[in-house]
Amino acid sequence: MATQPMSVAPGTDRTHESSASPSPVSPGAEEAAWTPPSWDEVVRQHADRVYRLAYRLSGNQHDAEDLTQETFIRVFRSLASYKPGTFEGWLHRITTNLFLDMARRRSRLRMEGLPEDTDRLPGGGPTPEQVFHDTHLDPDLQAALDKLPPEFRAAIVLCDVEGLSYEEIGTTLGVKLGTVRSRIHRGRQMLKSSLEATREQAGRKDG
Repeated sequence: MATQPMSVAPGTDRTHESSASPSPVSPGAEEAAWTPPSWDEVVRQHADRVYRLAYRLSGNQHDAEDLTQETFIRVFRSLASYKPGTFEGWLHRITTNLFLDMARRRSRLRMEGLPEDTDRLPGGGPTPEQVFHDTHLDPDLQAALDKLPPEFRAAIVLCDVEGLSYEEIGTTLGVKLGTVRSRIHRGRQMLKSSLEATREQAGRKDG
């Protein structure tokens, strides 16, 4: 099946409220034949959510757009065979796994894994203000997240930014609960150390 042309980066066609819309899987769908939602419906309801997660994982607009595009390509190819369940959880898994694959691929190729700080600044394009504020974290926090190893970054973002439970994170990452706890604990320690170092450096400059 050919992939449909699409544009899923944030834009004026979707509001913040649309990203929080209910899953296309309605309650009680198990009891009846499930009809896959239309392509437009999936993108309209979930594109902002996917882009927001992709940006927080990757730390820059270019990679976030690529991850979002690839996520919906995967969704489009698999939608007909999708079994009713937590649609948002399915999207979390696809987006996060694509990010981890990207990070591992870059590591193998010995490419620079982290963008320059300027790459994380908002571009000059017309991005809706609400989407910008929902997507972008505090610059120091985003920079500290970008320094974490990908597996730790994914666990921290899913837990402390996206609000997933440890069990949901384990399902998303395909790891045991103990591994989730360990990654979040160590990730928070690394994040705290990085933020403290940034503040100390800023204090020396001000002094």
